[in-house]
Amino acid sequence: MKQTFIALVMLCATLLPVPLTAQGHGQETTSAHDAGRHGVFSLLTCAPGDEIYELFGHTALRYRDSEEGIDLVFNYGMFSFGTPHFIWRFVKGETDYQLGLTTFDRFWPEYHYRGSSVYEQRLNLTDAQRQSLLSLLTTNYEPQNRVYRYNFFYDNCTTRARDKIEEAVGKEVVYDTVMPPTTFRKVIHEFAGGHKWSELGMDICIGSKADEPIDLRTAMFAPFYYKASLDHAFVTDTTGTRIRLADAPHTIVTPARDNKQGLPPSPMAIFVTLFAITMLISAAEFKFRKTIWVFDILLFGATGLCGIVIAFLVFFSTHPATSPNFMLVFMHPLHLFLLPLYIYKEAKRRKSYYHIANAAVILMFFALIFVIPQDFNDAILFLALSLLTRSICYTLRTNCKSLTTA
Repeated sequence: MKQTFIALVMLCATLLPVPLTAQGHGQETTSAHDAGRHGVFSLLTCAPGDEIYELFGHTALRYRDSEEGIDLVFNYGMFSFGTPHFIWRFVKGETDYQLGLTTFDRFWPEYHYRGSSVYEQRLNLTDAQRQSLLSLLTTNYEPQNRVYRYNFFYDNCTTRARDKIEEAVGKEVVYDTVMPPTTFRKVIHEFAGGHKWSELGMDICIGSKADEPIDLRTAMFAPFYYKASLDHAFVTDTTGTRIRLADAPHTIVTPARDNKQGLPPSPMAIFVTLFAITMLISAAEFKFRKTIWVFDILLFGATGLCGIVIAFLVFFSTHPATSPNFMLVFMHPLHLFLLPLYIYKEAKRRKSYYHIANAAVILMFFALIFVIPQDFNDAILFLALSLLTRSICYTLRTNCKSLTTA
């Protein structure tokens, strides 16, 4: 049955104009042994795109057999926004991806026209290893096996391809790559640096575990880290000779256009401006003896909404490296939930212990920021300063009885 399935996968993938989504059945036309005898496997690494799910690039496995006229791409990065409850499952960390299969002619144009290069590294496998890898992939493509629970850091398109290659090789793969100390967050910044708003969003969502040191193998979640590691990967044959696992990478697809950069203005510019506006409004309140509580509704309300997302990721999501997150110290849901209470007290110029507590907590946060085991995006710290300024301002002006509200 497995040999029949391999043959049908080969036949259908070369005929269908779209990626395969279903298993076929029919007469056996070739065997697993014949299918892998003349074929060549290679790793495809696709350069990043502009969308947030494209920022880190992509990995796929290519299988070519010129004698059989076969040129296929096994792709562990298939998902659909149309999946029932996709957004909810994504937020919870329960997104299911699947192994897809298409022809190379259908694969490469997407990256060409979106502005991404594609690099290829030919795998130096024995006949037995090629047949093993082909069998592993075709078995994995069977409908009951192709779906897997996606994990951004630990189980994605790149780690799946790496693990299948290593399983097919059947012996230890040595990666002679020297990597400087790094963390998940540093790797994210490396690839999202040109898209500052996406970088900020990821910085908000991931917590202190993203700042713990990671080793080379863990860093291979990023396609280009695995590409670089594979270029220095070796196996030892039966004679004790070290053999390169893959040839040097070469470009097989060039971009049709340059990628865009992140949307201006930058988060830093926005949050510095917000802090400046906060200072001006606070000063104006004392000068004109008027309380502008509408500004606090917007500031604390928006921060509270972000706090709901962070709290959900910390306490309910299964996403990796989201808990603990010390950003909850100043970006928490209480800003929103208690908003009517302290705005009412603000409008009535009554003492609010919430603002007193908020100011104390944020002051403590800044006092301990260098010992907190988490790196914070510089832009978001100006939001914390804005919240601190408003709480201190409110606490001070409750003693000024002549202020009016607006």
